[in-house]
Amino acid sequence: MKTIDLKTIEYILRIVVSLTFLGHGVVALQQNPVWLGYLLTAGFSIEQAKTLIIVIGVLDLIVAVIILLKPFKYVVLWAIFWAFLTALIRPVSGEPVWAFVERGANWGAPLALYFLLQYQIKNDSKQN
Repeated sequence: MKTIDLKTIEYILRIVVSLTFLGHGVVALQQNPVWLGYLLTAGFSIEQAKTLIIVIGVLDLIVAVIILLKPFKYVVLWAIFWAFLTALIRPVSGEPVWAFVERGANWGAPLALYFLLQYQIKNDSKQN
């Protein structure tokens, strides 16, 4: 059986993180009423939430493209932070804690990507 190299794992992680943010971006641009409720929980008015969800959707799409094409460190860190917060808002807004737990991969995949990229950078610098 052939072993999978780190570059293959990196590409898989880039694709799945990108797909997560692509999906979330599209749902946000559709102004999902449940997601508007999360913004209300965070203290925004409905008018602010309707504007902000569009901005969030566009940013999620930008993150999806950047991570797919060239995963810059700070964009990956943003993906971890934002995915964690969007998972956490669910129990904060009254949903069961399992709504957070089941979204662990949403922030876990970018976290794995971040550590893999850092490992590759460290190894590349040792080889030069």
